[in-house]
Amino acid sequence: MAALQPSLTVQSRHPNPGVINLARLTIVSCYYDQRKRIHNVKKTEMGKFHFNREGFRDLTGNIRRDLDVKIFAAAKISVDEIGTSLVSRVELEKESTYSFRTEIGGLVKVYVGRKNMKYVVYIEVSSLPQWSIEDNLVLSWGLLRSETRFNTNETPFKQKTLGRYALHLEFNSNEAPFYLSFMLHSSDGGSSNISIRSHRKKNFCVPVGFSSGYPAPLGISFSNDGSVNFALFSRNAESVVLCLHDEMTNQSSLEIDLDPYINQTGDIWHVSMESVGQYASYGYRCRGTTIGSGGDGQVLLDPYAKILRNFFPDQSGSFSLLKCLGDLCTVPAFDWAGDAHPHLQMEKLVVYRLNVRRFTEDQSSQLPADVAGTFSGIVEKLNHLKGLGVNAILMEPIFPFDEQKGPYFPYHFFSPMSLYGPTHDAISTINGLKEMVKKLHADGIEILLEVVFTHTAETRDSSREMITLGGIDNSSYYVSDGDVESKTRNTLNCNYPIVQQMILDSLRHWVTEFHIDGFVFMNASSLLKGSNGEYLSRPSLVEAIAFDPLLSRSKIIADCWDPHDMVSKEIHFPHWNRWAEMNTRFCNDVRKFFMGEGLLSDLATRLCGSGDTFSDGRGPAFSFNFIARNSGLPLVDLVSFSSSELSSELSWNCGEEGQTNKTIVLEKRLKQIRNFIFILFISLGVPVLNMGDECGQSAGGSPSYGDRKSFDWDALKTGFGVQTTKFIRFLSSLRMRRSDLLQKRSFKKKDNIDWHGSHQSPPRWEDPSSEFLAMTLKVDRDNSQFSSKSSHIVGDLFIAFNSSDHPEIINLPSPTEGMAWLRLVDTALPYPGFFSTSGDPVLEQMKGLVAYEMKPHSCVLFEAWSLSG
Repeated sequence: MAALQPSLTVQSRHPNPGVINLARLTIVSCYYDQRKRIHNVKKTEMGKFHFNREGFRDLTGNIRRDLDVKIFAAAKISVDEIGTSLVSRVELEKESTYSFRTEIGGLVKVYVGRKNMKYVVYIEVSSLPQWSIEDNLVLSWGLLRSETRFNTNETPFKQKTLGRYALHLEFNSNEAPFYLSFMLHSSDGGSSNISIRSHRKKNFCVPVGFSSGYPAPLGISFSNDGSVNFALFSRNAESVVLCLHDEMTNQSSLEIDLDPYINQTGDIWHVSMESVGQYASYGYRCRGTTIGSGGDGQVLLDPYAKILRNFFPDQSGSFSLLKCLGDLCTVPAFDWAGDAHPHLQMEKLVVYRLNVRRFTEDQSSQLPADVAGTFSGIVEKLNHLKGLGVNAILMEPIFPFDEQKGPYFPYHFFSPMSLYGPTHDAISTINGLKEMVKKLHADGIEILLEVVFTHTAETRDSSREMITLGGIDNSSYYVSDGDVESKTRNTLNCNYPIVQQMILDSLRHWVTEFHIDGFVFMNASSLLKGSNGEYLSRPSLVEAIAFDPLLSRSKIIADCWDPHDMVSKEIHFPHWNRWAEMNTRFCNDVRKFFMGEGLLSDLATRLCGSGDTFSDGRGPAFSFNFIARNSGLPLVDLVSFSSSELSSELSWNCGEEGQTNKTIVLEKRLKQIRNFIFILFISLGVPVLNMGDECGQSAGGSPSYGDRKSFDWDALKTGFGVQTTKFIRFLSSLRMRRSDLLQKRSFKKKDNIDWHGSHQSPPRWEDPSSEFLAMTLKVDRDNSQFSSKSSHIVGDLFIAFNSSDHPEIINLPSPTEGMAWLRLVDTALPYPGFFSTSGDPVLEQMKGLVAYEMKPHSCVLFEAWSLSG
């Protein structure tokens, strides 16, 4: 019979073996020949052995290399095709078939399946060369499982026809899973005894109770018949062991050393278990992955695990050095009926950045303990978000992370941090996030996630736990020499194919499983780098995200803030007209202006949507503007601290460092905060508010992310909190009402904007001493609301900014006939008069001329209203 080609692969299906009892694994004690006669098994004197990558090891420690477990597999062949076969035409349940060539020629076929609640292994040998009818054939076999010892056995074949031999073995279901490893012995009845192995001069080997599985998808996948497939990428592992754990046990209950000839396709290791009902979690041991000292023996988390099971906090009770394994349960079903993505246009967004835990964990939130600091806590404070006019929340990273380093140092990308659930377990956290998303969607609020895919929190310090990727395949997942700029060794090789696939799979998972609306990619400049740290002209990952069909309606925003150096890096980011960006230039130029520094040309560019960055086919809606963020100084500290150590913050203390009781300083600080909020909302682009800035929360002058405090809900009741939240609500409403001028997807036409400088002269754009700028935003007459009867507010806007220490007399341009200027905002006036929803008339109007005195360090806004309104 012709030998099968090496390209053929195993095709198998898997029965359910029931409960596996590892404590008592009984070796088969009998076999059946072709005539159904029962024979006792002969046991050899080899002693006991356990599975080893080199073969069997006897009790003396000597390696018996003739019992290697690697096999040659072939395509499935129906039992009926072998005629009067050993199985007497009785079909097996969920049969797997393996074919081997022997080292002397001939063919060995093995059929593995279920019959009468037992595992049955049928072995047929044929076409052995130079075989005589007098020759006897014996099967020398044993059961293998990683680090487990069993006896070896010898079982004679029965000759069916000349040159064809067969037998079968039966095993109880609770003995599986295991490998059946065997070789053939022939004897002519005399002293001659020949051992026959596979064509590779290795032992024949077949799996029982499990099978090779399949290489896709990565992670675990469940079949309708109860079987579970495991698939793991590791290009450089010399061996991979699947480790299954019972409920909350420190040691593996079952370990299966995957055979590279059965369980590996390319760089993917895979295996299919017929049932995992007895086990709670799983992980892998990978050997030879060049991760440094102490890594080979650790059980590692599957990078694609969708549900994590947390074990073993350190002595302090912190989970910062947490050992996690994948949970062997399916993702719980969730009723998404009625949920729909709001799909808000980007220019319509008002974004609120928050930390899930810090947002509601403080006692001032007055939430129950199982709600405070969780996704459900956000739902409970929904009225606050809606009261600010927010229609999108931006959550700091919610991936599982090392608590010692913070959320910007994740170790997993497919599940939410369990601390954000009511009972701190994976299932309640997943359900809590989905319920939050559904509730916020129902109120028209989108959910954006900050994500970190450029580095992990893993450590190569042998004194700490190795959690995941480095132990699986360090040289594939990580940049070999780390990121020189950030001085970190845990830098992911983002544009390497397998890492790129993992990132794309993660993003798709968050969109499909959790209905997330968009992502802000932290440390985005590192997404542009190649394996050697060089910047790529066309980074494949960034391009793939831009054109991915599933992500096409998601919002994708690049943020070049580096959590290692705590700074934002300016770089030309490739975008394919899809990528938006966190606009650090907006933050810096606005801060400089209100410090009395900077150029008017820079301020004007930011007001009009940062055309220097976004006029390359995108537009102002791609600019996500912010004044303060969750790193660096909070808004109130930005006007209260300006020591030499804070020079990079571009802050100004308004005359005295830190806390003060001086009225003049406090009034100046209050005006500056109003100015920052005002310019954020009237500039083209997307305003991004930061948690706590609306109530004046301070970090004591520290720019460190770790010094940020939990949200103080009592601070909203203070005078500052009340007036600031009302001001933000007013500006959000104004942006919506005057969307024709303040929410634009394209840049303003030059004819629709006039600029004014100090003393009624043209602006001195490049003069560093110029500290006043005004502009008139004129209604586009072709698209105006003049004909609308629903509203009388259809006129132009006049906006002015004065960062100097002296007042500025401004003359407003003559309004259109039938219109008059009304003041909506003057940040220098006391509360509640510094803003007005109905508009305050300007008394100094003579013959159409409107003059107005602007106080130092203030902003004003006028709107032309119809006199007949």
